[in-house]
Amino acid sequence: MNEELRRDLDRFVEENETAIFRDIGRLVAINSVEGEPEDGAPFGPGPKAALEKGLEIARELGLKAVNCADKIGYAQLGEGAEDRYLATITHLDVVPTGEGWAHDPFTMREREGWIIGRGVMDDKGPSVLCLYALKYLKERNIPLQYPIRALLGANEETGMGDVEYYLANYPAPLFCFSPDANFPLCNGEKGIYHGRILFDVALNRIREIRGGIVANAIPDKAEALVEAERLENAERVTVEQEKPGLWRVRSEGLGGHASLPEGTVNAIGVLVDYLLANGVGDENERRMLELLQKLHCDWRGRGLGVQADDGLFEPLTIIGGVIGVEDGKVFQTLDSRYPTNISGAKIAEIIGKLAGDLAEVTVDRDAEPFYMSLDNPSVQVCIDAYNAVTGENAKPYTIGGGTYARDFPNAVSFGPEHPERPMPDFAGPIHGVDEAASKDYLLEALKVYILALIELEKIEY
Repeated sequence: MNEELRRDLDRFVEENETAIFRDIGRLVAINSVEGEPEDGAPFGPGPKAALEKGLEIARELGLKAVNCADKIGYAQLGEGAEDRYLATITHLDVVPTGEGWAHDPFTMREREGWIIGRGVMDDKGPSVLCLYALKYLKERNIPLQYPIRALLGANEETGMGDVEYYLANYPAPLFCFSPDANFPLCNGEKGIYHGRILFDVALNRIREIRGGIVANAIPDKAEALVEAERLENAERVTVEQEKPGLWRVRSEGLGGHASLPEGTVNAIGVLVDYLLANGVGDENERRMLELLQKLHCDWRGRGLGVQADDGLFEPLTIIGGVIGVEDGKVFQTLDSRYPTNISGAKIAEIIGKLAGDLAEVTVDRDAEPFYMSLDNPSVQVCIDAYNAVTGENAKPYTIGGGTYARDFPNAVSFGPEHPERPMPDFAGPIHGVDEAASKDYLLEALKVYILALIELEKIEY
């Protein structure tokens, strides 16, 4: 990158900084957790409102804005053949907030150079960056060989129905990057298995059990109502006697994203361990707890016998995100991110054999791993743009998370998170309490995206 362009990027960022964070705050203010479908709102009113606001911001920036059946939308710069365009793709829906926020999660606030609010990093902040990257190209009259679309999804966190609709009705981009992962660049994603353990156990001494909010997040709270003669508080566990012989047991963990379980503490696992250690439950209930313990004792899958490592990706991970009771029977969701030498169906088969007549194990989603060669010119352009802006010599990596990139024929996930950089104590992770993003890191990412788009336009596809 030449010095003239570097100075111009710095100038653009300085001129637009206030507006960028204002617009991120406008999106954060919308509770865009998936809701019940309504007319004109297939993923509920929240995602629809966020999509409309995102397209409104695009129009304010002088971009063409298109709503695709209220499922997804895009801002476009440039004109050309419908099947020959470049794209970025982000999402405006978010996961539920959970409990324990220091302030209202839908009122973005700033502290010591960080912004805090649900979606600031995943993925409303990056969505605004993509729109402002197009603004730069427009204002500077950058020559475009291909039109560029900033796709704005509304169903990434729960079903990917947005991108499914888009690819069924619109040609895929020539190349696409998704700012919904870590920098420098992710060129491969593990397979994703979602399923449930459906226990065939009648509840007796365990009256109630629940924990977690969404299947793809590690829960930080769980609780049960159980019969016992006497129970005592323990580490991460508090008990309260509701009446003689009946106790409310509450556990606390340390939440996080299902694909990054290292360093987390699953509150369901804490609860299960406590109930087993204190002799709670009849014979069948304890068999159920013992199987749950095999899940929660090791997120690498060794307790269940599903551990796997192919040398290409990081080893398999598996967590239980939500536990509850339906029709008098306990269910436990499963979320596994797996390498190429196992499959979701095989994971379910192994756990099913371990469960025997105790439970049924379902396969609700099984998305195969994907991998893009480092020799791909588009991959090289993106990683070079990152290194040019940051001065680093970073190399691409693979992840356990699932982004939009896996759904497109030619795509990667591309920042803007920096897990290797220190975070202050008050800053929480994506999918966690007090989700936070560094203002400086986001503005740096904007420069990366602008430079990458400029260089991608020079490739012959």
